[in-house]
Amino acid sequence: MSATSHLSLRSLISEDLATAKRRDPAARSSFEIALLYPGVHALWLHRLSHRMWVTSRLLRFPARMLSELARTFTGVEIHPGAVLGRRFFVDHGMGVVIGETAEVGDDVLMFHTSTLGGRSMSKGKRHPTVGDRVVIGSGAKVLGPISIGDDVKIGANAVVVKDVEPGAVVVGVPGHVRPNPRPDDEYPIDPAIYI
Repeated sequence: MSATSHLSLRSLISEDLATAKRRDPAARSSFEIALLYPGVHALWLHRLSHRMWVTSRLLRFPARMLSELARTFTGVEIHPGAVLGRRFFVDHGMGVVIGETAEVGDDVLMFHTSTLGGRSMSKGKRHPTVGDRVVIGSGAKVLGPISIGDDVKIGANAVVVKDVEPGAVVVGVPGHVRPNPRPDDEYPIDPAIYI
């Protein structure tokens, strides 16, 4: 069952517009977002294709066709089987890939060319489970049936193949947890400095 299945598509569209406006400092209006944001368009088409996917096996082929159309027009590839939480936002969007068995929590932010992908071609759970309030930097690859805890920040171009505890900052290839700076360090405490 989808995390958003109890909400109407209209409610989700409203919430998605508000999320994009809140998340993107360049956003000027809901009208602009509705017309010009491919990450939002991809999300809306995913919400529809996912509803089709979970409603009936007979609708799975049309759901896949819709997701392929979405990829063609937005540059964002989200399998209709993926479960996306509320207030999800893809900034810029081009090249984002989210696999079939991925599960994404609420208030997650993904940047362009990031991937929630698999490490094998086997059946079953093969994509990540991402907690709430996670930020995935541009170019980051989160691979396999791993768990990413709540409030994790994943740096740009990191490759994450192991579980990550809540609140961690992950950087590098392979991804490793970066210690948060101490208050007396020359860097600010905000973990976004690593993203």
